[in-house]
Amino acid sequence: MFVFFRGAVGDKFVFMDDNATCHRALAVQDCLDSEGIQHLVWPARSPDLKPIENVWGALGRQGAGRNYPPTNKNTLIRALTEEWDKLSQQLLDNVVQSMLRRVECCITPHDGHIPY
Repeated sequence: MFVFFRGAVGDKFVFMDDNATCHRALAVQDCLDSEGIQHLVWPARSPDLKPIENVWGALGRQGAGRNYPPTNKNTLIRALTEEWDKLSQQLLDNVVQSMLRRVECCITPHDGHIPY
């Protein structure tokens, strides 16, 4: 998998996963090391620090608003591709630009809800 990803994006990338227990397995770590893939150390269960979660949410909301829901795998792929193409660059920019604030909020001690 990593070799295919490297082929698509090039050699200079940092791999980030969700830090689930299965992704911490020795076999996974050995694979990353053997391929020379830099791995980002990431806190477990941290959706606030994963910008793609916000993008998936926007994609899901757009998909739920379709007049004709997908009825099979092919129509689902087509629908998701169409909705992905409709995501605004401004949404993507906002998600990326919000990361500094999100990280700062996670670092700063809070009791309860993180405001953003």
